[in-house]
Amino acid sequence: MSNYGFKLEEYENRLEKAQALMHFYQIDIFLITTEQFMRYFTGFSTQFWQSPTRPWYLIIPLKGSPKAVIPEIGFSAMQKTWIKEIYTWPSPRSEDEGVSVISKVIKEIPSKFNNIGAELGKEMSLRMPLKDFFLLKSTLSRKIIDASSILWELRLIKSNAEIDKIKHICKIASNSFENLPSLINKGDSERDIAKKMKIDLISRGADSIPYLPVISGEGGVSQIIYEPSSRVIKNGDILFLDTGSTFDGYFCDFDRNYAIGKASKIVNDVYEVLWIATQNAIEIAKPGLPIYKLWSVMINSLNKYLPNNFSKGRFGHGFGLQLTEPPSITFNNNMKLEPNMVLTLEPSIEFTPGKMLVHEENIVIRENGAELLTSRAPYKIVEIN
Repeated sequence: MSNYGFKLEEYENRLEKAQALMHFYQIDIFLITTEQFMRYFTGFSTQFWQSPTRPWYLIIPLKGSPKAVIPEIGFSAMQKTWIKEIYTWPSPRSEDEGVSVISKVIKEIPSKFNNIGAELGKEMSLRMPLKDFFLLKSTLSRKIIDASSILWELRLIKSNAEIDKIKHICKIASNSFENLPSLINKGDSERDIAKKMKIDLISRGADSIPYLPVISGEGGVSQIIYEPSSRVIKNGDILFLDTGSTFDGYFCDFDRNYAIGKASKIVNDVYEVLWIATQNAIEIAKPGLPIYKLWSVMINSLNKYLPNNFSKGRFGHGFGLQLTEPPSITFNNNMKLEPNMVLTLEPSIEFTPGKMLVHEENIVIRENGAELLTSRAPYKIVEIN
């Protein structure tokens, strides 16, 4: 079983890598405002992020230790981390929600490149009021630039300690999926099944289940992202579940499909084609392979069922502290796979109008190829009678 938390060395290594990239890209400071990057650099974990009232900041200097600038309510919690420099203000305070404090801390850090990197780009968000962001900019002589690609570069490659946590939650979810047929009863709705699955996941050691679409449809599903509904499953249905469960902040992200009663020939055929598509991607995944080749080998496996107007969407992505992270597995992504990248492979087919199937497996790239993090789905769709 994976343990909670990380050794101090893990955070020191992250800081060292961050500061090396800052020097290379000529950045004096990283301004961090989001939960996942705050946790990545500090280990700070709180459910208080659910409240948008108070912003939280972390300053990563080019040299030296990180500095937390946070509401005073979080002071004692931040003291439990490895962060020693903690600055606070009495929040909420509408006239000055920490801007003067963070401005002062930044000004005290020596300037070499005159640049501050912030979470301004793709697949990121700035978790502070825009009014305060512009006010902060007006108090500083340094430029604030987009550092999203640099910050993602840090989290793209997972440490072995991170992978242990991801592997652990993948095992928990795999076992829960295997047990699911025994939990389903005649007359269950999608909501009933979602509740049973959540209870089972928690009982097996998951910390939370932020993402769990449970979707059913006759002969296939029409979509894969809605909340579970009151629809009662019946013979002839396909039942689709996709879980983003977490352990110690780290996600799994994979799905499973079930046939209620006997699966039709077309469902069996499409399911097997999707299984083969993921298998083909697993077999070629290795360091140095351009990511678009994963997409290509999966799309080539699906050609028989692709419509003429097929939209070139993505067939997977990275994940870790978030359900979805870079890189995206798309037809034009030339990034090369590296050891310790964690990916979900996720091909899908709309085999008739309004009917689709999706299949998903989680892998980590190792020196000699791909290692499965999930327990491999059966080659034949599971039938629940």
